[in-house]
Amino acid sequence: MNYFAGILAAILSTVFLFNLSYAAGNPKEKSEINQNTIESLLMGLQSKNLGLKTGSAYMIGELKLNEGIIPLMKILREDKNEEARIAAALALYKIGTPMAIHSVKQSIRFDNNERVSRLCSNFYNEYLRNKTDDKEAIEDSTNIAVR
Repeated sequence: MNYFAGILAAILSTVFLFNLSYAAGNPKEKSEINQNTIESLLMGLQSKNLGLKTGSAYMIGELKLNEGIIPLMKILREDKNEEARIAAALALYKIGTPMAIHSVKQSIRFDNNERVSRLCSNFYNEYLRNKTDDKEAIEDSTNIAVR
């Protein structure tokens, strides 16, 4: 009887360890973003706390939340802190809509801070570079398909 209990324990522990390692190796796909998360991030943009404001801007950019475009544009245009304006420009670049990119492009010319203007220029140039690479990739795939 102890022999069978030992075999059963070994089999169950092997199955358990396999499931544990499989779950650790396959993280969840993109989880759904709920409305409370979006509202919290938008409220964070209005904070006086610089870390909270820039962290919220970063997450809005990473999640590509279109709801954040107008508040980010306002920060980029009006905030007195250059780090907040840079974080807003980066988030707008990551969102990548025409309105967001246009705002970054305008800051190149109209922001009085050299650092902000230079980084906006870098973001905009990177956007153009990626856009050109995408067109070339599409053309290459079209040419390959035709051949």
